[in-house]
Amino acid sequence: MTTVAITQAHLLAAREPSTQVAVVMTMGALHDGHAALMHRARHLIGPEGHLIVTVFVNPTQFGAGEDFDRYPRTLDADVTLCERAGVDVVFAPSVAEVYGPSAAGPDTAAAGITVDPGPVGSILEGASRPGHFRGVLTVVATLLHLTRPDVSCFGEKDYQQLTLIRAMVEGLRFGVQVVGVETVREADGLALSSRNRFLTPDERRTAAVVPRALRAAVSSASAGAEAARQAALDIFGSEPEVAVDYVEVTDPLLGPPRPGPGRILTAVRVGSTRLIDNMHCHLGEAEVKTNLHLHLGEAGLRMGDR
Repeated sequence: MTTVAITQAHLLAAREPSTQVAVVMTMGALHDGHAALMHRARHLIGPEGHLIVTVFVNPTQFGAGEDFDRYPRTLDADVTLCERAGVDVVFAPSVAEVYGPSAAGPDTAAAGITVDPGPVGSILEGASRPGHFRGVLTVVATLLHLTRPDVSCFGEKDYQQLTLIRAMVEGLRFGVQVVGVETVREADGLALSSRNRFLTPDERRTAAVVPRALRAAVSSASAGAEAARQAALDIFGSEPEVAVDYVEVTDPLLGPPRPGPGRILTAVRVGSTRLIDNMHCHLGEAEVKTNLHLHLGEAGLRMGDR
């Protein structure tokens, strides 16, 4: 039977001693993509392991004008999904439990020590959403301390987030295995996302252009990074209702692209809903160009006062 824990004391009391612990961090509004993370985590720790799912809408990763208040809160349905997935504990803390008793909202929740994501946090999503990854890494670090897992699973749909979490865990010696799980998609290829529910039926049909554009980029990647990027832009250009934020091709660590394994990443807006997605690609030997405005070296992580 899945237990709902509200504080760390409740969480720790519900744990079995001397078992492997896995955590899946979510903001709720759970769907089959989240369930895939839970199933992967259970596979990694085995039937005797202890599987925790966190449900916490993190105020510090939302910027001004973003959808913090609009973000769906569906805890009862989330617990039901977790029960079906064999989760042992749903950890649903308050903002005060995560950030301290003085925390009151997006502007004050993480007024103390935060995690600086370094240069990789300022490109792509970081350029469009300044401060987003500082909030993400700070809450992930905090939840890792609160849940004390051996392994944590994150979806590849949020590829930049996954890359930064891996760098943080390695750089700060958390001793946690970070596992990326392949994006779960609907029949037309659209990546599952809690924000898909904001799309109208017409917008939902339009949104199918996102995986089409990415697949076109993957197919063109043998001709080089710029050819892949242009192929995606050409597909997006066929849908006037789609506003493209960025389409970029990088290496697997989000640095400048080069022949070999790569990543094509995009963010678009359909109506009022912002969608992100990415796919693996293999870049050919053609001349490699990039529109990334920041040349990435080794991205450090720093602890600093906000």
